[in-house]
Amino acid sequence: MKALKYIVVGFIFGIVLTKSEAVSWYRIYEMFMFQSFHMYGIIMVAIVTGVIGIQIIKRKNIKDFKGFPIEIIPKEPGSTRFWVGGIFFGLGWALVGACPGPIFILLGAGFLPLLLVLFGALFGTFLYGLIKDKLPH
Repeated sequence: MKALKYIVVGFIFGIVLTKSEAVSWYRIYEMFMFQSFHMYGIIMVAIVTGVIGIQIIKRKNIKDFKGFPIEIIPKEPGSTRFWVGGIFFGLGWALVGACPGPIFILLGAGFLPLLLVLFGALFGTFLYGLIKDKLPH
């Protein structure tokens, strides 16, 4: 029963991304070809919402559902690993036409070829887990 709230939020998230056309391969193609502002607008709204939410949490000392204070640990300054990771993520996004969230949404909508994409994403994550200690962080 605890998982029900997460399932409901996932359904709402999927509906919002579908209705905003953020899961559309064509919209993603337009974004990477710099032909449309649509996806950049969605990304900017997400960033602004996140920044506002984090500032509210920090300034109002909001607690989590269990009553513990929310601790936001500062990230280390930017480095090569963020650039390399971002490039790999962007290349995968551009080649497949979907980032991780929309993979599940598109599968739920019945686009079964995305099973191959999901397998690739999971395999890549598994592979990173195997070699992460050997990589320069």
